[in-house]
Amino acid sequence: MSVSKNELLFLALGGSAEIGMNVNLYCCNGKWVMVDLGMTFADPGYPGIDLILPDLEFIEKRADDLLGIVLTHGHEDHIGAIPYLAGDLDVPLYATPFTAGLIRRKLEEAGLENDVELNIIPNEGSFELGPFGFRYVPLAHSIAEGNGLVIDTPHGKIFHTGDWKLDEEPLLGTPSTPEELSAIGDEGVLALVCDSTNVFNNQPSGSEGDVRRNLLKVVENIDTRIVVTTFASNAARLQTLGEVAKESGRTLCVAGRSLNRIIENSRESGYLKDFPPTVDFEEAMNLPRKDVMIVATGGQGETRAALGRIAGDTHKIKLAEGDHVLFSSKQIPGNEIAIGRIQNQLAEKGVVMVMDRQAHIHVSGHPGRPELAEMYKWIRPEILVPVHGEIRHMKEQARFGKEQGISKPIFQQNGDVVRLAPNGPKIVGQERTGRLVLDGDVILTADGKTLNQRRKIAYNGVIAIAIGLDKNGKISGEPMLSLHGVPLDEDEEDFLDEICASIDQKFPKSVGDIAKFSEAIRLLVRRAATEWTGKKPVVSVLIVEA
Repeated sequence: MSVSKNELLFLALGGSAEIGMNVNLYCCNGKWVMVDLGMTFADPGYPGIDLILPDLEFIEKRADDLLGIVLTHGHEDHIGAIPYLAGDLDVPLYATPFTAGLIRRKLEEAGLENDVELNIIPNEGSFELGPFGFRYVPLAHSIAEGNGLVIDTPHGKIFHTGDWKLDEEPLLGTPSTPEELSAIGDEGVLALVCDSTNVFNNQPSGSEGDVRRNLLKVVENIDTRIVVTTFASNAARLQTLGEVAKESGRTLCVAGRSLNRIIENSRESGYLKDFPPTVDFEEAMNLPRKDVMIVATGGQGETRAALGRIAGDTHKIKLAEGDHVLFSSKQIPGNEIAIGRIQNQLAEKGVVMVMDRQAHIHVSGHPGRPELAEMYKWIRPEILVPVHGEIRHMKEQARFGKEQGISKPIFQQNGDVVRLAPNGPKIVGQERTGRLVLDGDVILTADGKTLNQRRKIAYNGVIAIAIGLDKNGKISGEPMLSLHGVPLDEDEEDFLDEICASIDQKFPKSVGDIAKFSEAIRLLVRRAATEWTGKKPVVSVLIVEA
């Protein structure tokens, strides 16, 4: 791809046509900057994998022209890939204090704190990178220091929202006012690059203040032990739960390492100053049931998180019939089965569960249609670039923006090179994007040999066969077969007998070329397995020569 010195480009390597793994690139006068470097969690299509990372091949080839990575906020889908990929890019990072604290911990855990430059920018601070000027704009979200970015370029201003919402009663931080956002619009905005997640919601996302009042009402009407599960990163919700515990007279217990990290980082950054003292698990279990409230990770069905272990009776926190679990979180699409499994375990114990559909105990951190309309009115961009959503979300935001008077909405997805100026917006090219997976301690391509073979094994099973050859190259003794995950059960012996008989019949003499013989055995075994089962298992052949 050739880049003109006289144009402003946008290219998403992640987060467009998907929710999660946000990576956005801007190019001005031949120089690039990256906004966010996130990851996403694996689904069953990636057996044995927990984390999925963006493939940065495009910008790695242009690393000499990459000026830095600017982070909008501290959610994993915006900073989670940093410890795995930022070191190879060898450029500085920029973040506000709370987000920088989370990043610093990640770099320390990875042993990279001395290898990656991390610059802390004050809230509402500004800095310059080559032809780009950046200014942090505080916006409400479900984590401390959610920020939009005003990006100044010689071709015009960009307002990159990051993740955001409107909240009339935020409990953590002070988001920009309508007047301050209108002032940005008054400066003239070329392009609004905007969160699409909740574009189908006809109602505003709601206020954290309402959640606090409703949680307090629910808690005050319960006289048994309470566990509240929420997103660990939602520091505003932790502030809410601390206030609810104090007002309801309950002692607070925190279960989950990620919760403790967020509390620690929040306090270091000047948040959660009035968060109540907490007790350990043993003391919590010794308190009267009506006097304790436990905040736990695991509301998305993670089996190793605190709630999953509580439900499975492998945690020091125990729940009994009549105890309550409050789900102060949204069910992320794709997690329904895992969440349902834990809820069934809790139900079997007689635990009472309260979801956000039963009581208003959760609000989203992303804008519904009324909030999007307000942002359009304040910013008044010439161009709208929807991001942070699946295709249906971004297409709908482009339509909605057009209805609201934005003259030039454009739909793009990962890999589309969008020229914003001059004469934009226009898709002027496509670049390869992809996914990497963290497999144990190794980073691999998501569509490479290892994962493709693992998927085949998971779906079809595997057969291993070992055959010995004597000095004359003839088969010696009976072949040895081992089957794993092949649906034969009581027919297994008959199947093995057929394989051995077929080999004896087909190869009575010297087998000749070993490689050709090995491939012939592989095809023979797989063909027989397909005839018996309808499956095509992976067949591994070992030839042992005398």
